Amino acid sequence: MPRQHDTTALAPAPDPALDDAPAVLRSDRLWQLDGWTARVIKNEDDDGWAVEMLKDGEAEPALVGPWTMGRDKKNPKPLDQAAFNTLVKTASEVLQRHAQQAHAMLHKSLTVFALDAQWEIRLDITPDDYEPYATLSAFDDAGDEVAQLRVAPDFRLNTASATAWIVGGFARPGDREAFDF
Repeated sequence: MPRQHDTTALAPAPDPALDDAPAVLRSDRLWQLDGWTARVIKNEDDDGWAVEMLKDGEAEPALVGPWTMGRDKKNPKPLDQAAFNTLVKTASEVLQRHAQQAHAMLHKSLTVFALDAQWEIRLDITPDDYEPYATLSAFDDAGDEVAQLRVAPDFRLNTASATAWIVGGFARPGDREAFDF
């Protein structure tokens, strides 16, 4: 009877670094790479196709757009590296614009001239589910902060309200309407 040889010693040991590596998936309609997933989906509005880009950890897609039909005019064109790279770049730019817009909504600034000086007035809104508020700050022409005041998050910062605050000695208004022009 021939002897059985143990071949388990000849098999390479699994590389633990591969277990930690992110999953890479590439198929005609689904790519996952570098924290992004591109998925070609049926366009519910017509007979065409769409592609959605999802950033890992996000529930909603960062980008949804039309996708090209294949040569048979029935199925979608397969995803490839160049298309995936373009989609990642476009989706990243969309997320960047959204972040810039959110920042602009929460942080406003304007320059006014009052009391023979130039002032930079900033309104920084702190969103909170229970007690949102805003901080109104004044900076002189040297860039030094000269006043800071907590105001309602819906405070309307404009030239008139900023000038009134400066001329009023940066005092807390007796009633909000006095500064809500």
